[in-house]
Amino acid sequence: MIALLREAGYERPIYLHGALTDCCALYESFGVRLGVLKSATGAKREELKGEIVLAPPSAIADRWSRRLPDPVTAFASGWMRVRARARQQGVELPLVISDHADWRELTQTIAETGAEEIWVTHGREDALLHYIQTKGRKGRALALVGREDEDQ
Repeated sequence: MIALLREAGYERPIYLHGALTDCCALYESFGVRLGVLKSATGAKREELKGEIVLAPPSAIADRWSRRLPDPVTAFASGWMRVRARARQQGVELPLVISDHADWRELTQTIAETGAEEIWVTHGREDALLHYIQTKGRKGRALALVGREDEDQ
């Protein structure tokens, strides 16, 4: 999200929940420029007004978020294309952005692992399972609890 904001020209500081700081530091250690990042936890309420504050979903329902002045709750996920999900979570600004790798990245990762068997845990797995088999490997789809519940 930070990289997309920066790409779009957003240059102001971005405030972070403490749970995100280590992850951002890791990205920066690999050369990903994230711009000015500040701790939202240490910031005064007035300082946060009108600013972008990023936090994990659990923080929104937590006491931590009550200190945000007049927040607009946004949620970035491919799941936000399902309006019922956004409504259920009280999201005011659903951002339809998937955090999943694309086909090229998936197939490259499969090749790099050298694994003889690949377990597919997301999405419509038929095409990926077919690809895995054409590469002479075993593939299997795992049934996950809650999967495909977007129609409910």
